[in-house]
Amino acid sequence: MNTLRQAKVGQTVKVVRIHGEGAVKRRIMDMGITKGVEVYIRKVAPLGDPVEVTVRGYELSIRKADAEMIEISD
Repeated sequence: MNTLRQAKVGQTVKVVRIHGEGAVKRRIMDMGITKGVEVYIRKVAPLGDPVEVTVRGYELSIRKADAEMIEISD
């Protein structure tokens, strides 16, 4: 299973599934990350946290723990 955290800078990926439960999953979906949406990886901080992505035309920073819950495909 590939996750958003494992994606490389400059890569565009598609969200397959969001793992997690309740409020955490809802918060990720409220940010615009839903099944089938394309996500472009803009930057990764030196220590890997956070990951900056472009989704639905806007920039978003996601924590490592949240990025691990987002399953992707190339």
